[in-house]
Order: sequence, then C-alpha cells, then structure tokens
Amino acid sequence: MFKKLIIAAAMLFTATVGATAAEFASEAEAKAMAEKAAAHINSAGLDGAIKDFMAPGGEWHDRDLYVFVFDLKGTTIAHGAKAALVGRDLTGLRDVDGKQFIQDFLKVTDAAWVDYKWQNPTSNAVEPKTSYIIRLANEVVGVGAYKR
Repeated sequence: MFKKLIIAAAMLFTATVGATAAEFASEAEAKAMAEKAAAHINSAGLDGAIKDFMAPGGEWHDRDLYVFVFDLKGTTIAHGAKAALVGRDLTGLRDVDGKQFIQDFLKVTDAAWVDYKWQNPTSNAVEPKTSYIIRLANEVVGVGAYKR
C-alpha cells in the first residue's frame, strides 16, 4: 500500500512539474520566434509585420512570448505585450538593477542574447529575462524568455 502511495505521489509531482514548465516558453522557443519574426519583416514588409506582431493572440503571442521591434535610435516600433510603449524612445530605460538594456539591444550587430529584468505579462512580476535580438537593416527585432 505504501509503495503504491509513493508511486502515485511521484506521478502526480511529475505531471504537475511538467504542466508548470509547459506554461512558460523556453529560450529555444524565443530564438525560433525571433528568427521567424525577422523573416516575416523581410517578406511582409515592416508595416505589415508590425500589424501582425501587435494583433492580440495568434502566432506572434505564445504564453509569455511576444515580439518587440525598435528602430536604431531606440524608439519602439512594436511591442506585443505593451502597446503603450509604441512610439516611445526607450534608450534611457533601465531595469530594476539599473541596466540600460535597450542600449544593449541596439549594440547587437548580427544576433545575440541580452539579459535583463522585465515584467512578465503572465505573472505581472519583474523577472530575469533573456531576449534573442536580431539586427536588421533599420531595426532590431527580439523575443525573450523569462528565466526559470
């Protein structure tokens, strides 16, 4: 009886941990979405892609993943989680530790990961995040995953 109880508890724990992990996107999923978003900008054009990125739901919003785009001066062109940021120059924005991470985005010359802290749209808590940033001709596009 005790052995069956241990096995049942282990199965429940495994199922719970698996379900919780699936609620959050991985770094690999963030990178894949960023690469797909950069390709979408190149094929659909910036204006068309921005409309797609900003539309709630759909393929550009997946759990805690969303696309953001900045021009090379640091002005937000698209932000899938906070539309109010569009049109704002965020070059001076600092995370809770004082890191000016938008400036780090703008320093990317090809593609790179940038670490910082940001508000998770699913939990509303400020959490460690890493974003995969891709430099295009006139903008940077990124998607980030919250570190677990």
